[in-house]
Amino acid sequence: MPPTEDPSPAPPLTHFNARGEAHMVDVGAKDETRRVARCRGRIRMLPATLALIREGNAKKGDVLGIARIAAIQASKRTADLIPLCHPIPLTRVSVDFSLDEAASAVEIEVCAETVGRTGVEMEALTAASVGLLTIYDMCKAADRGMQISDLRLIEKEGGKSGHWTAD
Repeated sequence: MPPTEDPSPAPPLTHFNARGEAHMVDVGAKDETRRVARCRGRIRMLPATLALIREGNAKKGDVLGIARIAAIQASKRTADLIPLCHPIPLTRVSVDFSLDEAASAVEIEVCAETVGRTGVEMEALTAASVGLLTIYDMCKAADRGMQISDLRLIEKEGGKSGHWTAD
């Protein structure tokens, strides 16, 4: 589903200075608050591939268990992967999977938390992306046509902008 059109002007992009050069945003004057971000994504696959995951019969082992660890590890490495992200001390990262038999898909939901001066949206999105990529990697021998989709932020709390949820 495409983003909803909003007639209001977009706020200025914060990762560019007055000369249009990329820079890391100064968060030093921001208050430290509890910050939470939740995101979701999914990977669609052949029904037989979903059965391998559900039954634990994938050749490389426990697909969802390994994808969970990969997602958590990725959340901790976000600042190494996204050039202008601040390294932040995560206080919690949870990763949950659900199987959607009707769509022949696995859905991931990640919740990342910190107490700090900047949000954890990128950590949650990075975790979900790597979790889904790990499922692909572990199952690609059985199904190279898997499709990763619907990755998005669904909720954020904390900071100046407060609480936000996706429509």
